[in-house]
This record gives sequence, structure tokens and C-alpha cells, in this order.
Amino acid sequence: MSTETTRTVSATQAADWLAAGDAILIDVREPDEFRAEHIAAAASLPLGTVGDLRQNLKVPENRRIVVHCLKGGRGEQACRKLEDILPAHRIYNLEGGITAWKQVGLPVVGLAKGKGRPSIFRQVQMIVGSLVLLSVALGFLGLTPAFALAGFFGFMLAFAGFSGWCGLALLLQRMPWNRAA
Repeated sequence: MSTETTRTVSATQAADWLAAGDAILIDVREPDEFRAEHIAAAASLPLGTVGDLRQNLKVPENRRIVVHCLKGGRGEQACRKLEDILPAHRIYNLEGGITAWKQVGLPVVGLAKGKGRPSIFRQVQMIVGSLVLLSVALGFLGLTPAFALAGFFGFMLAFAGFSGWCGLALLLQRMPWNRAA
């Protein structure tokens, strides 16, 4: 694993590199986040799949690789993985992610479609977080089995994180408000 600090780049500098053809842009957010809105030049490569690309990722060494997510955290993780896979490349994390990109007035694609609807990832967080909170509150009100229910929800969330499989996310994808028009 790389021990160096991940290089960062501002949104305006990254836009200049992309316009000049000096860089490629990789969006490491989840597919539903990408569909809702993304930077036009970005390729979708969810964070969980970055390490699987050792043989398949072909990028000319003279082009910079700029990685982004929503605000920068997942982008930094992806940069570290990519630095191990592609040690000869110059890899940068977009400071502030797509959020910073939009804040400086740079364009995104698909904003109108995803506006007002949180990603499935965030929907899962809101639902499970609310269920854990409710279960703990019920436990403190005297319904002690509710603590076990809170533990179950925590276990399922951890399982989803480790395995990459989340039944709630699959169910939410089928809900009418999450279907593509």
C-alpha cells in the first residue's frame, strides 16, 4: 500500500487538464449516484471495483488520472488503490469532489433527473439509521428485546459493507421513486 500523501487538484485545474486532453476523470461513486448526476467527461468506476482492475485498466502514462466522488473521501481511497495498481501514473483526488466542481460553476450532466431524490446509498443510511435509533429508544423505554433488533440492523449494515450485497438497496431500486423515467 502506498505511504505517500494522495495528491489533490482543484476543480478548476482539473477542468483545464480535461479540456486540454491531459487527464482522464474517474467517478468512484455508486452507479445510482452517477446516474443522478455526473461530470460529462467522467467514467464510472465504483470504489468497490477499483481493486479488481489490475489487468483491465489501460491508461496512457502521459495522462493524469483525476478521481472524484461526492466530497473527496472515497476519491482518496480510490487514489490509494490506483497508486498501487498504476505506480507509474500521476493520480490526483479532486478536492471536494463533485460538490466542489458544482460550487465553482462547472457543469454536470443529469442534475434535473436526480434533483430532490437522495441516492439509494443515502436512502439505506436514512432507513437503517432511523430503525436503529427507534430500536434503541424502545429499548430504553423498557422493551429490552428492541436492543437485539438494533444489533441486528447494525449487523446487516456491516454485512452489506463487507460483502457488497444489500437486500434493502435491492428493494429500494425497485421502488417507483427510484425507477428511471
